[in-house]
Amino acid sequence: MPDFVDKRDRAQQFRTRLSQAMASAGQTQSGLARRIGVDRSTISQLIGGSGARLPNAQVVGECAAALGVSADWLLSLSDRPETAADMLAHATELTAAPRALVDEQIFAWHVETAGFKIRHVPASLPDMMKTQGLLEWEYAPHLARTTAQAIGASQDRLSWMRASSSDYEIALPLHEMQSFARAEGYYRGLSDEVRKEQLTRFIALTETLYPRLRLYLFDSRRIFSAPVTLFGPRLAVLYAGRHYLAFRDNERVTALTRHFDELLRQASVTARQMPDFLRALQAEIDGSVTPPSDTPGPLGPMP
Repeated sequence: MPDFVDKRDRAQQFRTRLSQAMASAGQTQSGLARRIGVDRSTISQLIGGSGARLPNAQVVGECAAALGVSADWLLSLSDRPETAADMLAHATELTAAPRALVDEQIFAWHVETAGFKIRHVPASLPDMMKTQGLLEWEYAPHLARTTAQAIGASQDRLSWMRASSSDYEIALPLHEMQSFARAEGYYRGLSDEVRKEQLTRFIALTETLYPRLRLYLFDSRRIFSAPVTLFGPRLAVLYAGRHYLAFRDNERVTALTRHFDELLRQASVTARQMPDFLRALQAEIDGSVTPPSDTPGPLGPMP
C-alpha cells in the first residue's frame, strides 16, 4: 500500500513531476497543449498553480500518454515513471538460442551475474560438465567452424564459468541420466567408452567441486521442469528451443526460484548421493553389477 500523501503535497508533486516529464521529453507547454487538445494556458496552470486541486482524470491520462509516463507516477501513486507496458517490455526479453556450445548471450548473462548462485535445469546433460568426446559427438553436426576450434573456444568459456565465484546447483531428470548410461533415445549410438569417460568426469566434478557444485536428479513422473536457468535474484531464463525467454521482474524470478527449490526437495538422488549413484551406473555398463529382476537399479528396471 502506498504511504498516505497530503492532498496539497500530492498536487505539488504532480506539478513537479509533470515539469520533469516535459523536460525529459523535450516538450514545451505549447507542444503539450496541442498534443492533448487544450489551451496553452491550461498547461501553464497545471504547472504553475499553487492550490491543492488536481486536474481531472482525463487530463492526467492524456498528459501521461503524451509524455510516455504513467498516470500513477504523475499522481504519486507509483515511484516508477514507466507505463505498465514499458515495465513488462523491460522485464521480459526474447532472445535467439542458437544450437551451439555456450553461446554469446548465455555467457554474457553469466558475466553479468558473476558471484550470484546459479540454479540450472539443462535441456540435456549440463554442457559445463561434458567431456570433449561427448561434446564432439553431440555438437559436430551443428558447428559452423571446425569441431576442434568450436570446442576449444567453448571450453575456454566453460573454464571461466567453473572458475567464477558463483555456486552452481544443477537439477536434471533421473531418466536423462539413465538414458545416457543406457545409450537410449537421444544418446543412441554413443559408445561405451565415451559414456564411461563422461561418468568418470561427473564423479570427479561432483566430488572435488562439492559444495560449490551440487548435482541432483529428480523423477519427472513426480515433478516436471522445463529447461530453466536462474541467475541469482536478478534473472530467470527459460529455454524454448530456438529462443530464450528471460524475466527480470522480481515476481517471476521468485516464482521460478521456488519451483527450483521444490525440484531439490523432491530429488530422487541428492548431491551427496550422486558420486555413489554414478559409480553404480558405471558398474552396470561394465556388466559387473546386475540388479535383481524385481528391483530397479540406477538404470531403472532392466529389460
